[in-house]
Amino acid sequence: MYLTRIICLLALAGIFMIPAEKTYSTVRSGEILQNDFHWQGVVATGRALEINAIYGNIHAEATSSSEAEVIATRHSQVSDPNEVQIQQVQHSGGITICAVYPSDDPKQPNECQPGDGKSHVHNNDVRVDFTVKVPPGVRLIARTINGDIVASSLGGNVEAYSSLGNIRISTTGYAQAKSVSGSITATMGNADWSGQIEFETVTGEIAIRLPAKSNTELHAETVTGIISTEFPLTVQGSSGHRDMNGVIGDGGRKLTLKTISGAIKLLRET
Repeated sequence: MYLTRIICLLALAGIFMIPAEKTYSTVRSGEILQNDFHWQGVVATGRALEINAIYGNIHAEATSSSEAEVIATRHSQVSDPNEVQIQQVQHSGGITICAVYPSDDPKQPNECQPGDGKSHVHNNDVRVDFTVKVPPGVRLIARTINGDIVASSLGGNVEAYSSLGNIRISTTGYAQAKSVSGSITATMGNADWSGQIEFETVTGEIAIRLPAKSNTELHAETVTGIISTEFPLTVQGSSGHRDMNGVIGDGGRKLTLKTISGAIKLLRET
């Protein structure tokens, strides 16, 4: 069941969000260089800056500025880079910026929308890499199907989804991430999330670092790897090197770590 569910991520490349009312702005030619896209603007604290890359890497870092900044660079060997549009959508939840590839079905055009969009590459080899600067308190949502995601030293919560790529996150907030073929590492400065957060992959190691004074229920499972934790754990039910259930501190929330091929490490910030 778990294998079937997570393999679906390859097609979905993330989770669904409720679409909001939106307006479109499209940039076909570069604003910095030919084939480049540049956007800079204010994203309110607590709102989301969402990047949908499809085919390409996403590199995000913190900025002390009150304005977020996004640069997208298009590369290709065969296809025309200008066939791929970079669209931005402003909505009540923040702003979404997407790489939108030409559709092979005029009745079902690709479009940029909040959440997991329906854009597909369709034999187009244009790679779009995003460089993102994120102000404190702004939530980052990063999605790509084929590419790595790196979010470094951020000051807000992070969601990251890649089907074919590694994910690395460090933030003073909390995070969650999913991949299919790739390792996941995350350092979180805030363990006060509500409900459940998940880190899942099929092929790859998961290494999560939490604040020393964390309170959460833990469920971790792997098929071919080993599970280890630096936290004292009150065991619930069966627990072993490949399936671990228990409570860290006082519980109160849930943390799920799952991989099929890879180790799981839960580390404590010193």
